[in-house]
Amino acid sequence: MAEHAPLRPEDVALVIPALNESLRIRGVVEGALAQVPNVIVVDDGSDDDTVARIADLPVRVVRHARRMGKGAALRSGFAEAERLGARAVATMDGDGQHDAADIPRLIAAANRHPGCVVIGARLRKRAAQPPHRRLGNDFGDWGISWGCGFRVVDSQSGQRLYPREVFTLRDIPGEGFAFEAQMLISAARDAGARVVAVPIETRYAGHAHGLEFRKSHFRLFRDLWAITSHVVGQVLGHGDFIAQYARTRGNPPVIDDDRDGPLAVDAGTHFEQAKGGHG
Repeated sequence: MAEHAPLRPEDVALVIPALNESLRIRGVVEGALAQVPNVIVVDDGSDDDTVARIADLPVRVVRHARRMGKGAALRSGFAEAERLGARAVATMDGDGQHDAADIPRLIAAANRHPGCVVIGARLRKRAAQPPHRRLGNDFGDWGISWGCGFRVVDSQSGQRLYPREVFTLRDIPGEGFAFEAQMLISAARDAGARVVAVPIETRYAGHAHGLEFRKSHFRLFRDLWAITSHVVGQVLGHGDFIAQYARTRGNPPVIDDDRDGPLAVDAGTHFEQAKGGHG
């Protein structure tokens, strides 16, 4: 099929990194299969029964013999998706904090914005997000936007859709959670891709209809430092960082909102709101 043809669910491989996700993984995978036929679970050295819980489901499982981190899990998933001939890769976490029902919305946004990375941005019901996580996310957005050259919202969301020209990029640096930050920077700098945000609801324990989640693998200070130091190195390495910062602040985020309702963005933030067109 021609590359310019609209993406269909069967064109998309959904990659789910999983580390000790026995609590929610079956429901996550069943929800994913309801949206797309090609689901890839990357077991990153789990020592629980994560894989056993989905053994009877029609998914591809890639296993790491030991824990290698989220970056390595995503690389493995991307490689498997490329072998399958996927035209795009969607990602979501294995802990249940993302709703698979939002995947069609990401695909629709990708068709409205060809070649862009689409982020499921937690801009609805953000009061459910713990304050320290929100602070960390806002700080991460500031730095990652600088690296990209344009404003990005919810740059640390694990629910995304990458076009083929992005998920097949080679030699993307960064490990752990820093890899996801680098994917946005490399998409912008190496593939010329913009980032489009599709507002989704924030889902955290105690706020998401009684859902139970395991304790997050993200450690605020350790992982935020890893992300920040990595991004700072990228910004400085490209040079002319003061002028780059000025350009970034003048290049607002693009938000493709296909639903009505208030959005949680910083006070005074200007953004391009795109519906059915390019931002």
